Amino acid sequence: MPPERSDSFDAPRRSRIVPALDRMAEWPWWLLVVIFVGVLIVFQILTDTRMANIFRAIVGLAGSGDDGAWAILRRGIGITIRVTVVAYMLAVVIGLFVGLARVSSNKIIVNVASFYVEVVRGVPILVLLMYIAFVAVPIVAGFLGVRTRDFPNEVRVILGLAIAYGAFESEIFRAGIQSIERGQMEAARALGMSYFQAMRYIILPQAIRRVLPALGNDFIAMLKDSSLVSVLGVEDITQLTKLYAASTFLFFQAYSILAFLYLTMTIMLSRLVRTLETRLSAHRR
Repeated sequence: MPPERSDSFDAPRRSRIVPALDRMAEWPWWLLVVIFVGVLIVFQILTDTRMANIFRAIVGLAGSGDDGAWAILRRGIGITIRVTVVAYMLAVVIGLFVGLARVSSNKIIVNVASFYVEVVRGVPILVLLMYIAFVAVPIVAGFLGVRTRDFPNEVRVILGLAIAYGAFESEIFRAGIQSIERGQMEAARALGMSYFQAMRYIILPQAIRRVLPALGNDFIAMLKDSSLVSVLGVEDITQLTKLYAASTFLFFQAYSILAFLYLTMTIMLSRLVRTLETRLSAHRR
């Protein structure tokens, strides 16, 4: 009979195979499926005239006569990205100040900030957008003595998204600030710093570093929720898709391309957020 192999003989081979299998298990196989579907859609856009016309209509190139790659950013996708970026920047600023107010020792400030957060978070974003566009903006316009039509719909939806997401960002900042040990604030005050100096130089830098991944996830959510601006007639990619599908009845093709565009943008942002989380985790170690 042949001699039996010892376990020590197969140990080196197992030491090479097991890590490789672990790496394969951790690989995002779902991303390969998404890439495959994306390649098929891109191939159809490049080879099918009808799909190419739908894509041009959605991104805002239909009838423009401009085939430059940068022209894609001019209307459909450009409005989507502009609304998302500007609204999110305003939301972060609002959230930071409201988050600071929520951890204030002044009870009046705390209650005012809490009122804003609870009311805004209790109303659907779509309802809030319409309320700001058709109620709040006319009131402000009358108070300022200007015409309501002087406020473009794009400005209204940016304000609506900023106010809506400001409440969510404030809770993120509040959680980040409260995650910092109280001893650091006490030590800063003992060194002669004022409350605002300690918050600015000691607490906030650490809190913001901790909540950056959550802020990145909310930016992705803002990109998807920017599609709600189509209800106010803003010509983002969702609105252009609705108009094109209604006029041609090519609902399957039009909405497939729309979903592909949103999926592409959100996956790219998701990978950036994941990379940021990895670097922050390595930095903490």
